[in-house]
Amino acid sequence: MSRSPSLPDRPRLDLDPEMSDAERLAAIKQHYERIVQVHDELDDRLDDANERRQELREEVDQLQRRNEMLKTSSLYIATVEELTEDGVVIKQHGNNQEVLTEVNPRLENELDAGDRVAVNDSFAVQQLLDDETDARAQAMEVDESPEVTYDDIGGIDEQIREVREAVEDPLLNPEKFDTVGVEPPSGVLLHGPPGTGKTMLAKAVANQTDATFIKMAGSELVRKFIGEGSRLVRDLFDLAAEREPAVIFIDEIDAVAAKRTDSKTSGDAEVQRTMMQLLSEMDGFDDRGDIRIMAATNRFDMLDGAILRPGRFDRLIEVPKPNAEGRERILRIHTSEMNLAETLDFADLAEETEGMSGADLASLTTEAGMFAIRDGRDEVAMTDFTDAMAKIEQTDADPQTVYHY
Repeated sequence: MSRSPSLPDRPRLDLDPEMSDAERLAAIKQHYERIVQVHDELDDRLDDANERRQELREEVDQLQRRNEMLKTSSLYIATVEELTEDGVVIKQHGNNQEVLTEVNPRLENELDAGDRVAVNDSFAVQQLLDDETDARAQAMEVDESPEVTYDDIGGIDEQIREVREAVEDPLLNPEKFDTVGVEPPSGVLLHGPPGTGKTMLAKAVANQTDATFIKMAGSELVRKFIGEGSRLVRDLFDLAAEREPAVIFIDEIDAVAAKRTDSKTSGDAEVQRTMMQLLSEMDGFDDRGDIRIMAATNRFDMLDGAILRPGRFDRLIEVPKPNAEGRERILRIHTSEMNLAETLDFADLAEETEGMSGADLASLTTEAGMFAIRDGRDEVAMTDFTDAMAKIEQTDADPQTVYHY
């Protein structure tokens, strides 16, 4: 156990009667200086003691709060399913257990079906909670206006036109549809090989319309616990309604909308429940003027017929790999800020890159620039693109290959 430091000795003044007046004055002066020194030391110790006292007081307060928390019973989140004369039917989150329980008297007239509540260990309703959207749905919101524009996308002019008709025009010019007397397409599904610009196209639509762009992957809807995927879908559409005008973009939708099978596993059953919730939300949007729905998939053949029926995804747009003209346009886009040699021929380069997607061409331009940097040049030449294509082809043939610059 540590001991407090001892106090400084009390100064004493001893004057010899035989001292001269000068010696007495010097002794008194020295005694006074010692008194001042001891006073300062005691002041410092008092300040230290006060600081330590404050620290201990804060530590005691913290321990008291922790003790109170440990003595307080935990509350659990549930949803009110039904109000009856005998009590309230609630469903606890996580295990989906339904219980008929009592309500705190002060809440009896405030509860409605669908409210989020806190219940204790006995399932009695203790608090009414705010109906907030799932934090994961909030996290899926992208910037109010993505930076991608139509000028950043090449080789799919026809697809851009179709998407603008189905998604952009209803947001910007709804009166056109009112005048003609037709409803705009309810949803747009983009399908095609990876890297062809499906996600960029969705972002460009959001940029052009200044709409809130909400992006999610279908795989994120496949949740571990029963009911979580369905709840996330509801929260996603609720968020879109709050932030309208909005564009909902579901990437990899095949993860949650694949053809239904006779499998009885709990995982497959949960995926199907999530898909049914998605279908229900899409059908529930009677007025879609300020909310547009887009989706993309690389596996169109895997999708369930229910998701493709009229009224859900009315417009199915294939986004193929670009042709020679499209590849030249994409190459010019990705090299617009590069220092290129005058001998570089985009037409020849477009012919040599047959079969490449837009993402492949973006990677090709980066690799070509790396070869120029390796040789200490400030211009990217045709030979750099040739070497880059050789590297990419070698990597595709043997993914384990390590290529050294």
